[in-house]
Amino acid sequence: MNRERINTVVIGGGQAGLSVGYHLQRNGVQFVILDASARVGDAWRNRWDSLRLFTPAKFSGLDGMRFPAPRNSFPTKDAMGDYLENYAQHFQLPVRSGARVERLSRIGDRFFVVAGDQQFEADNVVVAMAGWQRPRVPAFARDLNPRIVQLHTFEYRNPSQLQPGGVVIVGAGNSGAEIALDVVRGHETWLAGPDTGHVPFRIDGLVARLLLVRLVLRVVFHRILTVKTPIGRKVRTKMLHRGEPLVRTKPQDLVAAGIKRVPRVVRIEGGLPILEDGRVLDVSNVIWCTGFNSGFSWIDLPVFDANGDAKHESGVTSEPGLYFVGLKFLYAASSSAIHGVGRDAARIAARISATRRKADEARVPDPGAAAARVA
Repeated sequence: MNRERINTVVIGGGQAGLSVGYHLQRNGVQFVILDASARVGDAWRNRWDSLRLFTPAKFSGLDGMRFPAPRNSFPTKDAMGDYLENYAQHFQLPVRSGARVERLSRIGDRFFVVAGDQQFEADNVVVAMAGWQRPRVPAFARDLNPRIVQLHTFEYRNPSQLQPGGVVIVGAGNSGAEIALDVVRGHETWLAGPDTGHVPFRIDGLVARLLLVRLVLRVVFHRILTVKTPIGRKVRTKMLHRGEPLVRTKPQDLVAAGIKRVPRVVRIEGGLPILEDGRVLDVSNVIWCTGFNSGFSWIDLPVFDANGDAKHESGVTSEPGLYFVGLKFLYAASSSAIHGVGRDAARIAARISATRRKADEARVPDPGAAAARVA
């Protein structure tokens, strides 16, 4: 098995990985992007059918290439997947699809990356992935009656996957609310979980188009809520450990659609979901909108805390040459969003480039010093 020697390996070919690749290319750094999907953009294509972005097209492009859609439209998930694929092709980024990284470790002063039958030695590694890689469901999910169809958000595509009868959506965040609206047209639907709050305006309304979206996305989320500001650090703690407010959906939308809001599901008895208030939901389907785990167990380096979360300072870890881009609130509230990831990518790429230049300079002999030794 051949082992390739390369300056930088970027792990992940989504918006974070492509952004890093774009900026590494501009800095003249040798790199490769490894992506587990069969095609660039599949991480978006393989989500539920009705999903649309929360950001309008004018804020949905990566650095160097605008999103090809009306500025105030909200792209579909398939359009986003196609955009990322076209982005990689346009800039001729060296993406290797179908390359799932199985192990990241060190050999001496270099990183060792294994992706199937491909192996790499690298001076730098950028883990360019969101922290939402492995579906998370409560342990008691295994006690559901086998007759009940249960799916995780990761598996759900459309209502045709469900059987006749009621549906309980477990988790009342953005995914749960939007999937509830998707299934309620053909099923009695319960949305279980605490209220996460909601954005107090319509993101597709006139006021939002003219002022609020730009103010929130470009100013508040991108410049005010950062790790450099007191309010940003306070909000970061909450954002990392709580559900985010509903962006597109409003509580009145759920009521108008006939969706029943109920407390969280706390256990299973007799094969059926039991609510926090003791009620039993005799349903035919359960959709777990209960989030994801980071799924970084393949990283054999001491850069995680007791909860398995990456330890870093704005993406820079204690392992020289190892970086993260794309994590939630990496530097700002916008860090994991399409409109915000480019800034983090540019900063990390510049750091890698500067480190490479210093290493090159250290390897070049000083003519003056050599002459002095001869004399």
